[in-house]
Amino acid sequence: ILGEHLRICPQGYTCCTSEMEENFANKSRSEFEAMMKEAGRAVQATLTAQHRSFDSYFQDLLNKSEKALYDAFPSMYGELYTQNVKVFKDLYSELRRYYRSSNINLEEALNEFWTRLLERLFKLLNPQYHITDEYLDCMVKHAEQHRPFGEVPRDLKVKATRAFIAARSYAQGFLVGSDVVKKVSQVSLSHECTRAIMKLMYCPHCRGMSSVKPCNNYCLNVVKGCLANQADLNTEWKYLMDSLIGVADRIDGPYNVDTVIGTIHMRIAEAISNLQENKDSITSKVFQGCGNPKISTKSSSSEDKKRRGKVPLEAKSSAQALEMLVLDAKGNLTALKTYWITLPNSLCSKKVMASSASDDKCWNGMTKGSYLPEVMGDGLANQINNPEVEVDITKPDMTIRQQIMQLKIMTNRLGNANIGNDVDFQDTSDDMSGSGSGDSCPDDVCGKRLSKSPSTRQPETHAIPKQSGHGINGASSRSLPSASLLLFLLSLAVIAVQHLWR
Repeated sequence: ILGEHLRICPQGYTCCTSEMEENFANKSRSEFEAMMKEAGRAVQATLTAQHRSFDSYFQDLLNKSEKALYDAFPSMYGELYTQNVKVFKDLYSELRRYYRSSNINLEEALNEFWTRLLERLFKLLNPQYHITDEYLDCMVKHAEQHRPFGEVPRDLKVKATRAFIAARSYAQGFLVGSDVVKKVSQVSLSHECTRAIMKLMYCPHCRGMSSVKPCNNYCLNVVKGCLANQADLNTEWKYLMDSLIGVADRIDGPYNVDTVIGTIHMRIAEAISNLQENKDSITSKVFQGCGNPKISTKSSSSEDKKRRGKVPLEAKSSAQALEMLVLDAKGNLTALKTYWITLPNSLCSKKVMASSASDDKCWNGMTKGSYLPEVMGDGLANQINNPEVEVDITKPDMTIRQQIMQLKIMTNRLGNANIGNDVDFQDTSDDMSGSGSGDSCPDDVCGKRLSKSPSTRQPETHAIPKQSGHGINGASSRSLPSASLLLFLLSLAVIAVQHLWR
């Protein structure tokens, strides 16, 4: 029949009615959206599997360390352990809460653990004295200079903080990536795109050419036009993948979670041994600084409080498992880097089953023949002259723009994790603070930076950067004006006011 009634397909002779054309349009729309979701689910599955593998490995490390402590400490320390079980349990509980992204300052949690442990052990090691809470407060104030636990608290704080920050950000990165893919894959097609997809996939049927495949370049122009906004994710997506790879190298390198997390119980045992071995010296120094406490009237048996026979503590290394985990993750992340810009090719070659680029007997949108227009570039800005899809390049999709921002935030967080910094981002328009990522620094420098941080230091808070921290080493950082500059500006203001009053 004559095709004057057709609104999408060429109006030549056709075997489609208006109703059939509408049904084909709805069918092509639902099929293309299903293809997008299917492609997205494959990426989500990869990222979720990587998260699950690392999360299981990390939690297992922590569980084994805690179990080793519970198994060995009763026979090693007697009442020194049994009367302080809650202190140890609280520490591991805080470590887990931090890893699960609770609002916890990790350095403060570790400092609190050592403070509570020192208070309890000092009383147990000096049962002949009546030690009040006020006296313990004084002792704790002098503890830093006496270093009752040796160098263990400082060393563990630096290493554990780095390892936990890296592990937490790494695990979050996979989840953020998966969530971005899920949300972007659910973005609906525009009206113009629906028409173009219908013309690509089902108009050949209306011309009696159901066996003729679309020309490959024709398919690419249609899909690139329809997925122009999605392609704009490419830059930030690549930075996220690179950042995850960088932190993976840290996790299996300088911030080795297997070595640090798997030996927490051993470091605690080392610290307690330091306190016991230097008990007399430390007690003497505390008495000098805080005075002699009163003699206790309570009788106390010290037999069980003496140090027991040493039980060898071991850390069962799973370094090989970690290495394989990281290698697998890096391979998958590398493969996913170009996902958004290779998606049109993937859909055209595997899903739409387009013909080869040189084929002159393919569907070109009008008839069977060759397709002459050039293939458009990737992204929204390159669609201004797309011959197949009318794309308004002045109106980016807001859902996708929001996901680009989520990628930026996560990339900056990973960039900071790479240098041992813990950063919480706030969605604010305040442009005074930068991304805080900085450049990568040597481990000893980063370590000094962390070890000098006061115990009350809160995680740094930065505004969401207006420009991405492009990868791990490329993020920029803007600092606040110095105190001297502020004083200078204030002086100028005062002079100006005085001049106006005159």
